[in-house]
Amino acid sequence: MEEKMDPQKAQAEASKRPPGHGATEVLHQRKSLPYSYTTMAVAGFLVTAAVGYTVLYAKKKPEASAKDVAKVSAGVAQPQDTHPEK
Repeated sequence: MEEKMDPQKAQAEASKRPPGHGATEVLHQRKSLPYSYTTMAVAGFLVTAAVGYTVLYAKKKPEASAKDVAKVSAGVAQPQDTHPEK
């Protein structure tokens, strides 16, 4: 007589992992980030500042200098820095 395998037992046999694959792995994700939060925050700020400066520089008036754009982006510009010279 031929023995029939229980469906639950057959499913358990088919779902076994090959040796070396631990049950604690989750799609090969790292448990820690490659850089600290502070480093990533500073890098993000610098990238944002660089993009902002580039946008302001691209939209500046022809008579404005790069120094004037830097003053405006840093928030230290005076009215004489933002008005064209006569």
